[in-house]
Amino acid sequence: MHSSDRTNPSTAFLDHASAGIEARMKEVQEAATGGPVVLDAYPGQEAAWTTASASAEALEPELTALLQNLHAHPEVAFEEVHAQRTIAELLEAKGFAVERGVHGVETSLRTLYDAPGYDPARHRTVAILAEYDALPGIGHACGHNIIAAAGVGAFLSAVEALRSSGMGGRIVFLGTPAEEGHSGKEYMIRGGMLDGIDVAIMIHPFGYDISSHYWLGRRTLQATFHGVAAHASSQPFMGRNALDAATLAYQAMGLLRQQMAPSDRLHSVITDGGHRPSVIPETASLDIYVRSLLTESLVDLSARVDNILDGAALMTGCTVERQWDVHPTTLPIRNNETLLGRWTHTQALRGRTAAPAGVVPDSLAASTDFGNVSQLVPGIHPMVKVSPPDVALHTAAFAEWAGSPEATRAAVDSSAGLAQVAMDVLGDDALAAAALAEFNATGGKFSVADQLG
Repeated sequence: MHSSDRTNPSTAFLDHASAGIEARMKEVQEAATGGPVVLDAYPGQEAAWTTASASAEALEPELTALLQNLHAHPEVAFEEVHAQRTIAELLEAKGFAVERGVHGVETSLRTLYDAPGYDPARHRTVAILAEYDALPGIGHACGHNIIAAAGVGAFLSAVEALRSSGMGGRIVFLGTPAEEGHSGKEYMIRGGMLDGIDVAIMIHPFGYDISSHYWLGRRTLQATFHGVAAHASSQPFMGRNALDAATLAYQAMGLLRQQMAPSDRLHSVITDGGHRPSVIPETASLDIYVRSLLTESLVDLSARVDNILDGAALMTGCTVERQWDVHPTTLPIRNNETLLGRWTHTQALRGRTAAPAGVVPDSLAASTDFGNVSQLVPGIHPMVKVSPPDVALHTAAFAEWAGSPEATRAAVDSSAGLAQVAMDVLGDDALAAAALAEFNATGGKFSVADQLG
């Protein structure tokens, strides 16, 4: 190997993973061509789905304009003033009263529609969530402009279907800012966002159509070691080196990776290690991310990191100060497979084959604050194909695709699909009961505020 090659990572693993994904996707697509989707789960389902689909298609020009507008005006977490105003004005033009700055987050949104005769004791409530924050420097490289357009389209399409169906129920639109690097949804949860909500649904753009994908829980940690400063030449023995403690902790976390589950992640940077080589550092700090596929293993891995920090402090004669979760923990998504079965049907009618869990390996996963929602109510967060499979999220290339015609088509298809799932939740008692039973059987409610602080 030439020395010039050392900075070029091998693509062998990704190439192998991509080949496996493509093969499994082909198998899923071939198996999905077995016949038409039968709509008879509850009276009026076919009419409700037809109305939702037609409404989504009719909204295409407005969804395209919204998607492109947000794409051209990217805003980072907690600063989504333009996005909030643009979405609110669109919904207000449709006749809805929109609340801004609700549930404790200034750039959030909320509106709702109650069917005539809505009774919370007898009818269900579905929340449709929309994100709209962007990434610093590369704009909508995670496609949240698509999520916003899909959420708005789904809400409007579901309302149209509910109005014409004669069924009871409530549909809530929630604009949820600050997902990138933060946990805006958890702040909104603590502000009452999920009070009275039975089911929460949203989509995320991707390079594949996937009904059920893995998302890791994520905790953040800021750790500062405190030692004793001393002259590094004349009296080093009078010092206690905080940088040594930080370095030991950094190395120990690297060694811990051998004993971690393949899907888990642990990464850190030393943000402060002193200022002059001639002075033994009195303080040194690290920023640490802890990620895991399961809520229980996230808690366990966090405890092991705590032990590493204590051990590094003990070995160097330092003390350690730590702050977990400057922004609240984001939990793993608990995909409700009962509801995702209906999502898969909606996409089949639109020419998309939404692959089940396992097609994309769990080692290729990120984190999202929708996990916190899915641990409190049954929820879905399917992935919708926007780009070629080899275009990764959080890249400039994906940002380009987030403004493409494929992005518009994904938003329209998702609007129809989410609206159809919402109608099924409101109209199909058996589906709603099965979704709740699955939720309870897979762990029930897990609250970050109550159990992780």
